[in-house]
Amino acid sequence: MTPEAEHTEEAGKLTLSPELLEAVRRIAGTDQLLVAMDFDGTISPIVDHAGDARPLPRSAAAFAELTALPRTTTALISGRALDSLRAVASPPEETLLIGSHGAEAWLGPGSAPLTLDPEQLALLDEVRAVLTEIVQLAPGTVLEEKPAGVVLHTRLAADDVAEDAVAAARAALQDRPGVYLKNGKRVLETSVVHASKGEGVDFLRQATGATGVLFAGDDTTDEDALARLGPDDVGVKVGLDFTQAQFRVEAPVHIAELLEALLRERRKAVASG
Repeated sequence: MTPEAEHTEEAGKLTLSPELLEAVRRIAGTDQLLVAMDFDGTISPIVDHAGDARPLPRSAAAFAELTALPRTTTALISGRALDSLRAVASPPEETLLIGSHGAEAWLGPGSAPLTLDPEQLALLDEVRAVLTEIVQLAPGTVLEEKPAGVVLHTRLAADDVAEDAVAAARAALQDRPGVYLKNGKRVLETSVVHASKGEGVDFLRQATGATGVLFAGDDTTDEDALARLGPDDVGVKVGLDFTQAQFRVEAPVHIAELLEALLRERRKAVASG
Protein backbone atom coordinates (compact mmCIF):
# COMPACT_ATOMS: atom_id res chain seq x y z
CA MET A 1 0.00 0.00 0.00
CA THR A 2 1.34 3.44 -0.91
CA PRO A 3 1.84 6.13 1.78
CA GLU A 4 -0.97 8.12 0.15
CA ALA A 5 -3.34 5.16 0.36
CA GLU A 6 -2.35 4.49 3.96
CA HIS A 7 -3.05 8.12 4.81
CA THR A 8 -6.45 7.99 3.11
CA GLU A 9 -7.35 4.75 4.87
CA GLU A 10 -6.30 6.16 8.23
CA ALA A 11 -8.12 9.42 7.57
CA GLY A 12 -11.27 7.46 6.79
CA LYS A 13 -11.28 6.13 10.38
CA LEU A 14 -11.70 9.61 11.80
CA THR A 15 -15.15 11.03 12.47
CA LEU A 16 -16.71 14.48 12.45
CA SER A 17 -16.66 16.38 15.73
CA PRO A 18 -19.85 16.47 17.82
CA GLU A 19 -19.92 20.25 17.37
CA LEU A 20 -19.86 19.96 13.57
CA LEU A 21 -22.53 17.25 13.60
CA GLU A 22 -24.73 19.50 15.74
CA ALA A 23 -24.21 22.36 13.27
CA VAL A 24 -25.18 20.01 10.44
CA ARG A 25 -28.38 19.06 12.27
CA ARG A 26 -29.19 22.71 12.82
CA ILE A 27 -28.66 23.91 9.27
CA ALA A 28 -30.45 20.88 7.83
CA GLY A 29 -33.62 22.33 9.32
CA THR A 30 -33.40 25.65 7.48
CA ASP A 31 -36.23 26.47 5.08
CA GLN A 32 -34.17 26.94 1.89
CA LEU A 33 -30.78 25.22 2.06
CA LEU A 34 -27.83 26.01 -0.21
CA VAL A 35 -25.04 23.39 -0.19
CA ALA A 36 -22.06 25.05 -1.87
CA MET A 37 -18.82 23.15 -2.30
CA ASP A 38 -15.39 23.91 -3.62
CA PHE A 39 -14.21 21.09 -5.89
CA ASP A 40 -10.44 20.51 -5.93
CA GLY A 41 -9.19 19.50 -2.50
CA THR A 42 -12.75 19.34 -1.14
CA ILE A 43 -14.99 17.00 -3.10
CA SER A 44 -11.98 15.75 -5.06
CA PRO A 45 -8.50 15.04 -3.70
CA ILE A 46 -5.72 17.26 -5.04
CA VAL A 47 -3.94 15.69 -8.02
CA ASP A 48 -0.84 16.66 -10.01
CA HIS A 49 -2.72 17.06 -13.29
CA ALA A 50 -5.94 19.07 -13.14
CA GLY A 51 -7.65 16.97 -15.78
CA ASP A 52 -7.28 13.84 -13.65
CA ALA A 53 -9.36 15.16 -10.74
CA ARG A 54 -12.60 13.35 -9.96
CA PRO A 55 -15.01 13.57 -7.01
CA LEU A 56 -14.80 10.88 -4.37
CA PRO A 57 -17.65 8.45 -5.12
CA ARG A 58 -19.22 8.87 -1.67
CA SER A 59 -19.18 12.65 -2.00
CA ALA A 60 -20.63 12.55 -5.51
CA ALA A 61 -23.43 10.21 -4.43
CA ALA A 62 -24.45 12.24 -1.36
CA PHE A 63 -24.19 15.51 -3.29
CA ALA A 64 -26.47 14.15 -6.03
CA GLU A 65 -29.04 12.94 -3.51
CA LEU A 66 -29.04 16.33 -1.78
CA THR A 67 -29.69 17.94 -5.16
CA ALA A 68 -32.88 15.92 -5.54
CA LEU A 69 -34.36 16.95 -2.17
CA PRO A 70 -37.07 19.63 -1.88
CA ARG A 71 -36.06 23.15 -0.85
CA THR A 72 -32.40 22.20 -1.33
CA THR A 73 -29.99 23.66 -3.88
CA THR A 74 -26.49 22.38 -4.56
CA ALA A 75 -23.71 24.43 -6.11
CA LEU A 76 -20.04 24.13 -6.96
CA ILE A 77 -17.89 27.24 -6.49
CA SER A 78 -14.53 26.71 -8.12
CA GLY A 79 -11.49 28.48 -9.46
CA ARG A 80 -11.79 26.28 -12.53
CA ALA A 81 -13.37 27.57 -15.72
CA LEU A 82 -16.91 26.25 -16.10
CA ASP A 83 -16.02 23.90 -18.96
CA SER A 84 -13.21 22.36 -16.91
CA LEU A 85 -15.42 22.09 -13.84
CA ARG A 86 -18.16 20.27 -15.76
CA ALA A 87 -15.65 17.89 -17.33
CA VAL A 88 -14.12 16.70 -14.06
CA ALA A 89 -17.03 17.07 -11.63
CA SER A 90 -19.89 15.71 -13.78
CA PRO A 91 -22.36 17.53 -11.50
CA PRO A 92 -26.10 16.83 -11.44
CA GLU A 93 -28.00 18.83 -14.06
CA GLU A 94 -29.70 20.93 -11.38
CA THR A 95 -26.45 21.90 -9.63
CA LEU A 96 -25.59 25.58 -10.00
CA LEU A 97 -22.03 26.43 -11.00
CA ILE A 98 -19.69 29.31 -10.23
CA GLY A 99 -16.39 29.16 -12.11
CA SER A 100 -13.22 31.20 -12.47
CA HIS A 101 -13.46 32.37 -8.85
CA GLY A 102 -16.83 34.01 -9.42
CA ALA A 103 -16.23 35.46 -12.88
CA GLU A 104 -18.43 32.80 -14.51
CA ALA A 105 -21.88 31.70 -13.39
CA TRP A 106 -24.34 29.10 -14.62
CA LEU A 107 -27.83 29.08 -13.16
CA GLY A 108 -29.39 26.82 -15.78
CA PRO A 109 -30.22 26.85 -19.48
CA GLY A 110 -30.09 30.37 -20.89
CA SER A 111 -27.38 31.60 -18.55
CA ALA A 112 -25.29 34.18 -20.39
CA PRO A 113 -21.62 33.25 -20.90
CA LEU A 114 -18.83 35.51 -19.70
CA THR A 115 -17.82 38.05 -22.35
CA LEU A 116 -14.84 40.40 -22.27
CA ASP A 117 -14.70 43.84 -23.85
CA PRO A 118 -11.91 44.72 -26.32
CA GLU A 119 -9.76 46.34 -23.61
CA GLN A 120 -10.01 43.27 -21.40
CA LEU A 121 -9.17 40.97 -24.32
CA ALA A 122 -6.08 43.03 -25.12
CA LEU A 123 -5.02 43.04 -21.48
CA LEU A 124 -5.48 39.27 -21.30
CA ASP A 125 -3.16 38.89 -24.30
CA GLU A 126 -0.53 40.94 -22.47
CA VAL A 127 -0.86 38.83 -19.32
CA ARG A 128 -0.57 35.64 -21.35
CA ALA A 129 2.60 36.89 -23.04
CA VAL A 130 4.23 37.76 -19.70
CA LEU A 131 3.43 34.38 -18.17
CA THR A 132 4.49 32.48 -21.26
CA GLU A 133 7.96 34.00 -21.03
CA ILE A 134 8.19 33.02 -17.36
CA VAL A 135 7.10 29.42 -17.98
CA GLN A 136 9.70 29.03 -20.72
CA LEU A 137 12.39 29.76 -18.13
CA ALA A 138 10.87 27.76 -15.23
CA PRO A 139 10.92 23.97 -15.69
CA GLY A 140 7.85 22.21 -14.31
CA THR A 141 5.57 25.23 -14.49
CA VAL A 142 2.61 25.28 -16.87
CA LEU A 143 -0.16 27.66 -17.85
CA GLU A 144 -3.91 27.05 -17.81
CA GLU A 145 -6.22 29.21 -19.92
CA LYS A 146 -9.48 30.53 -18.49
CA PRO A 147 -12.11 32.76 -20.08
CA ALA A 148 -10.98 35.78 -18.08
CA GLY A 149 -7.44 34.89 -17.08
CA VAL A 150 -4.40 32.66 -17.14
CA VAL A 151 -3.22 30.46 -14.26
CA LEU A 152 0.42 29.77 -13.46
CA HIS A 153 0.68 26.22 -12.07
CA THR A 154 3.84 25.33 -10.12
CA ARG A 155 2.89 22.01 -8.49
CA LEU A 156 5.35 20.00 -10.61
CA ALA A 157 8.22 22.49 -10.29
CA ALA A 158 10.99 22.43 -7.70
CA ASP A 159 10.23 24.69 -4.73
CA ASP A 160 12.85 27.30 -5.60
CA VAL A 161 11.76 27.36 -9.25
CA ALA A 162 8.13 27.75 -8.20
CA GLU A 163 8.93 30.60 -5.83
CA ASP A 164 11.00 32.43 -8.43
CA ALA A 165 8.31 32.00 -11.10
CA VAL A 166 5.54 33.34 -8.87
CA ALA A 167 7.75 36.23 -7.72
CA ALA A 168 8.56 37.14 -11.33
CA ALA A 169 4.91 37.01 -12.32
CA ARG A 170 3.88 39.17 -9.39
CA ALA A 171 6.59 41.70 -10.10
CA ALA A 172 5.48 42.00 -13.71
CA LEU A 173 1.72 42.07 -13.15
CA GLN A 174 0.77 43.24 -9.67
CA ASP A 175 0.83 46.96 -10.52
CA ARG A 176 -0.78 46.62 -13.94
CA PRO A 177 -4.23 48.29 -13.89
CA GLY A 178 -7.07 45.89 -14.56
CA VAL A 179 -5.11 42.75 -13.66
CA TYR A 180 -6.14 40.88 -10.51
CA LEU A 181 -3.93 38.28 -8.80
CA LYS A 182 -4.84 35.53 -6.34
CA ASN A 183 -2.53 33.07 -4.59
CA GLY A 184 -3.65 29.46 -4.33
CA LYS A 185 -1.99 26.15 -3.51
CA ARG A 186 0.97 26.06 -5.91
CA VAL A 187 -0.87 28.35 -8.33
CA LEU A 188 -0.99 32.03 -9.12
CA GLU A 189 -4.32 33.06 -10.59
CA THR A 190 -4.49 36.06 -12.90
CA SER A 191 -7.72 37.60 -14.17
CA VAL A 192 -8.88 40.68 -16.03
CA VAL A 193 -12.24 40.48 -14.23
CA HIS A 194 -12.55 41.33 -10.55
CA ALA A 195 -14.37 38.46 -8.85
CA SER A 196 -14.12 36.22 -5.80
CA LYS A 197 -15.71 33.11 -4.35
CA GLY A 198 -17.21 35.37 -1.70
CA GLU A 199 -19.10 37.26 -4.36
CA GLY A 200 -20.11 33.87 -5.75
CA VAL A 201 -21.65 32.88 -2.41
CA ASP A 202 -23.53 36.17 -2.17
CA PHE A 203 -24.80 35.80 -5.74
CA LEU A 204 -26.04 32.25 -5.14
CA ARG A 205 -27.65 33.16 -1.83
CA GLN A 206 -29.63 35.92 -3.52
CA ALA A 207 -30.48 33.82 -6.60
CA THR A 208 -31.78 30.88 -4.58
CA GLY A 209 -33.34 32.69 -1.64
CA ALA A 210 -31.26 30.53 0.70
CA THR A 211 -31.99 30.89 4.40
CA GLY A 212 -28.89 28.86 5.28
CA VAL A 213 -25.64 28.06 3.48
CA LEU A 214 -23.18 25.25 4.09
CA PHE A 215 -19.86 25.91 2.34
CA ALA A 216 -16.66 23.87 2.42
CA GLY A 217 -13.29 24.58 0.82
CA ASP A 218 -9.59 23.96 1.23
CA ASP A 219 -7.71 26.78 -0.48
CA THR A 220 -6.80 30.35 0.43
CA THR A 221 -9.27 31.57 -2.21
CA ASP A 222 -12.05 29.79 -0.31
CA GLU A 223 -11.50 32.15 2.61
CA ASP A 224 -13.33 34.82 0.58
CA ALA A 225 -16.41 32.59 0.61
CA LEU A 226 -16.05 31.63 4.26
CA ALA A 227 -15.87 35.33 5.16
CA ARG A 228 -19.32 35.92 3.65
CA LEU A 229 -21.06 33.34 5.83
CA GLY A 230 -23.35 34.49 8.61
CA PRO A 231 -24.28 33.12 12.03
CA ASP A 232 -26.97 30.89 10.55
CA ASP A 233 -24.54 29.34 8.03
CA VAL A 234 -21.90 26.63 8.38
CA GLY A 235 -18.34 27.00 7.08
CA VAL A 236 -15.90 24.08 6.91
CA LYS A 237 -12.18 24.19 6.15
CA VAL A 238 -10.49 21.15 4.64
CA GLY A 239 -6.89 20.79 5.82
CA LEU A 240 -4.64 22.43 8.37
CA ASP A 241 -4.02 25.85 6.83
CA PHE A 242 -5.17 29.05 8.55
CA THR A 243 -8.89 29.65 8.32
CA GLN A 244 -11.74 31.76 9.61
CA ALA A 245 -14.15 28.82 9.23
CA GLN A 246 -16.08 27.66 12.27
CA PHE A 247 -15.15 24.04 11.66
CA ARG A 248 -12.30 22.04 10.20
CA VAL A 249 -11.88 18.54 8.76
CA GLU A 250 -8.67 16.85 7.74
CA ALA A 251 -9.23 15.63 4.20
CA PRO A 252 -11.74 15.23 1.33
CA VAL A 253 -12.81 11.84 2.71
CA HIS A 254 -14.33 13.72 5.65
CA ILE A 255 -16.30 15.93 3.27
CA ALA A 256 -17.92 12.71 2.08
CA GLU A 257 -18.84 11.98 5.69
CA LEU A 258 -20.10 15.56 6.10
CA LEU A 259 -22.33 15.36 3.01
CA GLU A 260 -23.71 11.99 4.09
CA ALA A 261 -24.54 13.37 7.55
CA LEU A 262 -26.19 16.43 5.98
CA LEU A 263 -28.20 14.19 3.65
CA ARG A 264 -29.53 12.13 6.56
CA GLU A 265 -30.56 15.21 8.52
CA ARG A 266 -32.01 17.07 5.53
CA ARG A 267 -34.16 14.09 4.59
CA LYS A 268 -35.64 14.13 8.07
CA ALA A 269 -36.22 17.89 7.93
CA VAL A 270 -38.00 17.98 4.57
CA ALA A 271 -40.08 14.92 5.46
CA SER A 272 -41.36 16.54 8.65
CA GLY A 273 -42.00 19.97 7.28
